[in-house]
Amino acid sequence: IRKVIAKAMHHSLSSMAQLTLNASFDATNIMEFRIQVKANKDKLDLENSSINDIILYAVSRTVLNHRDCNAHFLDDKMRYFNTVNLGVAVDTPRGLMVPTLFNAERKSLNEISKEAKSIAQMAQSGNINPDLLQGGTITITNLGTLGIESFTPVINPPQTCILGVNTLETRVKNVNGEMKMYQSMTLSLTFDHRALDGAPAARFLQELCRNLENFTILLAK
Repeated sequence: IRKVIAKAMHHSLSSMAQLTLNASFDATNIMEFRIQVKANKDKLDLENSSINDIILYAVSRTVLNHRDCNAHFLDDKMRYFNTVNLGVAVDTPRGLMVPTLFNAERKSLNEISKEAKSIAQMAQSGNINPDLLQGGTITITNLGTLGIESFTPVINPPQTCILGVNTLETRVKNVNGEMKMYQSMTLSLTFDHRALDGAPAARFLQELCRNLENFTILLAK
């Protein structure tokens, strides 16, 4: 597994023009939403949706507005997708694996939470179908649970983008003349500059942050 990972990472970095953009968002809304889910999950038979699940959902609803970010770039040609197949990076005893959550744009948050947990468990146990380790259109990798504040994720070819999720941080902002503390999270988007320019990548990241800041509104759409 280590040799396969090493070969894939070297190929990715040596064959692409990779650049990373970082943007933070106010995580107050998603944290309040998680509290509500936890309080009602047994009564309503809900999954205990994690922050990562929420970000997976938000990506699935946002990236279709930015087709260059939900694409493959292979042999100098772009291939665009009308569905969102999320690669979900998983830390396993054998090394990094990236199972795919297919057709995420059609699934509810509860369905995404359930399936993300299932494919992660299969990857960690080593009992995953090889078909689930391919076909991703964009990948999400999370080091926030390890306290990482910013990093440069490496793209999974031939995808054009990978989104890195960082840790929650406490920050201060001015609200109506008063300094208030709030929880912030930074997202790190690496994109292939051969396939798209910085502005389209930035617009995707900007809309994603906006949707996460207003997550309950996104759910209502």
